Amino acid sequence: MGGMAQKMTEEEWRAFVSHGTRTGKLSTVRADGRPHVAPIWFLLDGDDLVFNTARDSVKGRNLARDGRAALCVDEDRPPFAFVVFQGQAELSEDLDEVRLWATRLGARYMGEERAEEFGSRNGVPGELLVRLRIDKVLAYSAVAD
Repeated sequence: MGGMAQKMTEEEWRAFVSHGTRTGKLSTVRADGRPHVAPIWFLLDGDDLVFNTARDSVKGRNLARDGRAALCVDEDRPPFAFVVFQGQAELSEDLDEVRLWATRLGARYMGEERAEEFGSRNGVPGELLVRLRIDKVLAYSAVAD
């Protein structure tokens, strides 16, 4: 990391992670302790990060067993920036909630015109709504100015 890295304010990191279609890389803990990383669509909701996953996916199973997780969101072009969140996941199978957030996620990543399609496709039994309660944030911009 260059010597010029700037710590982001809360306002800056909230704007950064919410910008456009930036995805997150979610790290969860496997049963044997190894990390598992997967790219996800997410939204910020107050002090929570919200995303959907299938109950029987690796990340879904990992989070049901051990709620600890970290999420990295980064800008891959100069001057580079990144935010890493750590937190504890809460899982919900409430279909109305799952569908609501699946629709919002579809709108962010695929555009408003396809939001309902994603809400219907992902708002089904077997899908989870995950709320990562943020405990810690590391956020830096101008990493290599």
